[in-house]
Amino acid sequence: MHQKAVIIGTGPAGLTAAIYLARASLSPLVIEGIQPGGQLTTTTEVDNFPGFPDGITGPELMDNMRKQALRFGANILSGRVTQVDLSKRPFTLFVEGGDEITADSVIISTGATAKKLGITGEIENIGKGVSTCATCDGFFFRNKKIIVVGGGDTAMEEAQFLTRFASEVRVVHRRAQLKASKIMQDHARSNPKIAWSLNQTPLEVTAGPNGVNGLKVLNNETGETELLEADGIFLAIGHQPNTAFLNGQLPTDEQGYLYVQPGTSQTAIPGVFACGDVQDRIYRQAITSAGSGCMAALDCERFLSEHDINE
Repeated sequence: MHQKAVIIGTGPAGLTAAIYLARASLSPLVIEGIQPGGQLTTTTEVDNFPGFPDGITGPELMDNMRKQALRFGANILSGRVTQVDLSKRPFTLFVEGGDEITADSVIISTGATAKKLGITGEIENIGKGVSTCATCDGFFFRNKKIIVVGGGDTAMEEAQFLTRFASEVRVVHRRAQLKASKIMQDHARSNPKIAWSLNQTPLEVTAGPNGVNGLKVLNNETGETELLEADGIFLAIGHQPNTAFLNGQLPTDEQGYLYVQPGTSQTAIPGVFACGDVQDRIYRQAITSAGSGCMAALDCERFLSEHDINE
């Protein structure tokens, strides 16, 4: 099966790219992967996406985007891309189950997966008090106790941000020393609303009928366990861009995020574009992902036009 444009991933970036390419009569094929809709499908309330004054649930927002892409003529294939060959054009994509697709252009919007602790009660309470995005969910924890798990710059930044809402923010880190830069540590330590539980390993997220109520930790020094009360637990231990299927064919930074040319979505290979969290290590918001999806579609459309592949 040959396509002019294939989009890998159906988060806000991929579906926005699909909407734009479909409206340009390019009939893109969208391969939706193992988590159709991306990370937003695990978010209960989305209050920061423009155009929804009363908010909208993550799954509903993504379903709306999907329907919009289909209405304009995008085609969606359920499946997971296991590997690609970007050495020559047309590019070749291999989909789990045996499908082989060739494409004149490819947009990679496979996102990034928030790293988890792997403890009891964590996954079950995503969206019920456990969050991986302070900017997304901090607003819902006004005057409540919050725990931030992590010891790097991201954890310090998120802890400080959450003090705008919470009555107390407690940083839990399994080591006695933080990994964050000195300036980030100094800023966080000078904030009177931030408490510290260092050298303590998270063991279990506890919850009641109304959601999360605490985090059970092990004191690495004394060997004793303790239950830290909290209404929300924010995981700030990093993200892993979903790029394993590329098998190193495109350059990335040290964390695995794809490089794109400044001000564009163009990767190191002409005709291959990247958008959304797979290339965004800083913002990681639905609206920025959607914006980069628009950029990728316009860049892709221009590429196809310049190579006379629009017809």
